[in-house]
Amino acid sequence: MTISYSPCFRPLKVFPRSNHIRCSGTQTFKRYNVVACTKKSHEDISLEAKVDFLLDNVKWDDKGLAVAIAQNVDTGAVLMQGFANREALSTTISSRKATFYSRSRSSLWTKGETSNNFINVFDVFLDCDRDSIIYLGKPDGPTCHTGSETCYYTSVDGILKHSEVEKNELAMTTLYALESTINERKAETSSSSNGKPSWTKRLLLDDKLLCSKIREEADELCRTLEENEDKGRTASEMADVLYHAMVLLSLRGVKIEEVLQVLRQRFSKSGIEEKNSRKS
Repeated sequence: MTISYSPCFRPLKVFPRSNHIRCSGTQTFKRYNVVACTKKSHEDISLEAKVDFLLDNVKWDDKGLAVAIAQNVDTGAVLMQGFANREALSTTISSRKATFYSRSRSSLWTKGETSNNFINVFDVFLDCDRDSIIYLGKPDGPTCHTGSETCYYTSVDGILKHSEVEKNELAMTTLYALESTINERKAETSSSSNGKPSWTKRLLLDDKLLCSKIREEADELCRTLEENEDKGRTASEMADVLYHAMVLLSLRGVKIEEVLQVLRQRFSKSGIEEKNSRKS
């Protein structure tokens, strides 16, 4: 469910002290210094009613809370988990900043209010039972108080396989695990090593080889369409294109997240509009 919401009430207005003050042309107030003008359009009233209806239909627990998870809109990474009450969810919808309810402090808190690492919310999702919430957004910086990109960096498999966890290991999906491996190989190219270099290292050290492979793999991908090859072959060739292209991205210092962000920003544009914007 896509929700957009803006504050329905206009801010307080201060008027000079006088005998009669008219607010919004509907009511007269005598000798008040401050009056609140709360005239709302039909659209505002309708939107406010929709938000209230939504909040009424969340299955809050006996303490009036629901689990609230923040997720990166571009990478899909789970950033953090907290709790939200009715006011926290309403505040998130109106401010577009991920807001939670602190059980220890018994008060609302907005992620980033002290660190400035806000999570800018693009959309809010409820699960099928309406008892948990996802804030889908873009973080301004590291989400975890430790400075980690997300709060999820301890691998259970790592703990079970090793008596001590040597390093933090962010929970990554396939694409980002590949990016991490490529970046590790890139770091290794600066140090001398004996033995035959890996294919990734060879690509990183030879621009011409890398570009020729990208062109070759792109051509093979197109041939799966032209020659009506099976879907498995298409998937395999696309995997090759992605891998080699991501090696190039690493060389250029571009994160795959940046690419996905560009794609997201193009969603609201037609292909023709987007191409024209690049020419101007």
